[in-house]
Amino acid sequence: MIAYTLPSLTLEIVDGDICAQDTDAIVNAANSELWMGGGVAGAIKSRGGAVIEQEAMALGPVREGQCVITTAGSLRARWVIHAAVMGPDLRTSEALIARATQNVLVVAEENRLASVALPALGTGVGRFPLSACATVMIDAVSSHLAVELRLVRFVLFGQRAYVAFATVAVERLGAPSSGAGSR
Repeated sequence: MIAYTLPSLTLEIVDGDICAQDTDAIVNAANSELWMGGGVAGAIKSRGGAVIEQEAMALGPVREGQCVITTAGSLRARWVIHAAVMGPDLRTSEALIARATQNVLVVAEENRLASVALPALGTGVGRFPLSACATVMIDAVSSHLAVELRLVRFVLFGQRAYVAFATVAVERLGAPSSGAGSR
């Protein structure tokens, strides 16, 4: 894990399981219809229960880049923020990833959440390049002026994703505050 102390919050980068996070909310890399198929969405539904998908679909469909919040079923987190990072065609873009990340932060603030864990949005089913995703997401978090939010944790699946985010973080933010080089 590496961590950065930003002006209004802490940013952590870890290699781990998004479903096991004890943050107030975790983020689902969703499609605009909000059905939960494979990848991160499938893992969240499998581990947290079908109620998460039922609640999400009752709030949709939404425009690409928008977010909705549901309960987290049997997960450790209390909430799931569904970030529609792609349409039903399962394609994404830099602009959609940026808008979805910004909207995750807005939804977290509106719901007075202190912590949120995000996966690498759009890099699985959406096939967006990891380094480009890391740049967009890190820039969105580092420019966010938090009020309630105190911790944003990027939870990456596997060393390749972790290294991509850690490398971009050093390029964009400099040396980490703690945990330099550790996983």
